[in-house]
Amino acid sequence: MRIDDRKIKILQAIINDYIRTGDPVGSRTLAKNYDLGIGSATIRNEMSDLEAMGYLEQPHTSAGRIPSSKGYRLYVDKLMDSQRLTAEEDLRIKQYIIDSAMLEVDKVVRQTSALLSELTNLTCIIEAPSVKKSFIKSIQLIRVDENSLVTIFLTDTGLIKNHVMKLNKMPTLAALNKINEVLNNRLVNLSIAEINLEVINNLKKDLVEYEEIFNAILPSLYETLNDADSSEVFMDGATNIFNYPEYHDIDKAKELLSLLSDKQAVMELFNPQDDITISIGEENYKPQAKECSIISAEYSFGNRPIGKIGLIGPRRINYSKVIAIMSEVVKELNNILNDHVK
Repeated sequence: MRIDDRKIKILQAIINDYIRTGDPVGSRTLAKNYDLGIGSATIRNEMSDLEAMGYLEQPHTSAGRIPSSKGYRLYVDKLMDSQRLTAEEDLRIKQYIIDSAMLEVDKVVRQTSALLSELTNLTCIIEAPSVKKSFIKSIQLIRVDENSLVTIFLTDTGLIKNHVMKLNKMPTLAALNKINEVLNNRLVNLSIAEINLEVINNLKKDLVEYEEIFNAILPSLYETLNDADSSEVFMDGATNIFNYPEYHDIDKAKELLSLLSDKQAVMELFNPQDDITISIGEENYKPQAKECSIISAEYSFGNRPIGKIGLIGPRRINYSKVIAIMSEVVKELNNILNDHVK
C-alpha cells in the first residue's frame, strides 16, 4: 500500500495535534480542527490504513491513534515545518553568551547543558571537551613554595590540567626557565595521544641535568594521558520526564531513570552524523530507550569535533522547535570556545 498525499496530510495533522496535546487523536478531532476536505468516516478509513502501514498505533482500547516511531521518522525527515526561536528564547541564549565570556571551558560546557535543558524541557547530557582530541598549547612549571612546583598543561581547546609536584631541591629561576623551554619545545602542538615512549625518552635526554624534575614530571604526564581516555559528563533536567504524561506510568519512568543513571551509557546512544542527528524509538539500540527520541550533535573547536551533546525525551516532542534551539546553542558554544583560546 502506497502512502499518498491524503494520507500524508492526515498523518501530519495527527502528529502535530498529538505533539501539542499528548492525547490520542480521533477522526472527529481531525475533521473538526483541520481542513482536510473529507468527512470523519473517510478519515477513519485512512487512519486504519496508516495503522496497517505502521505509521500509527492505537494505544489500549482508545478510539484515537498516536504516531509510531515510523510515523515520527517520516514526519522528521519530510513533513515538519521549520520553526524560529521566540524573542524570549533568543534573549536567553544571548544572556548565556554574555555569562560564558569569562568562564573556564568546563564551566561553559556545564552551563550549556543547563541552558538546553531549560529551553527544551528535556534531559540534556554533554561531555566536556576530550583531552585526547586536544593539542598541547603550553606547559608551565610554577613554584608554589620551597618544595612544591605546579605543572600547568593548557590545550588548544582551553582545557587546563594542574598537577602539584614535591621536590627535595627547588631549581633556580634560571633552571626553571630552561626546563619550561625544553618542555614546550618537545610537547607543544602534540596531541595527548602523540606523547609516546619516544617523546618521553627524548625529553629525558634534554633534561638529563634535572633528573629529579624529570622524574617528578613523569607522573603528571601519565596522569594527563590517563585522563585522556575519559571525559567528564554533565547532565541536567533528568526530572523533566515527569512533565510528560508518557512518564506518569511509574514503570516507564523507572526504566528511563535507570538509563539516565548511567551517563556514559547514554553517551553511547549519541551518534551524531550530520549537524543534528535524531534517533527515534526502536532506532535506539538500548531497550530502555525504545520509547525515547534522542537528538544529538557534536561541538567543535575550529573544524575539529571535541565533544558530543544530546537531548533525550519521549517520542512526542516538538522536533522542529528542539532542532532550532539545539542548532543555535551549539553554534554559539562553538563560537564561545573559539573565542576563549584566541
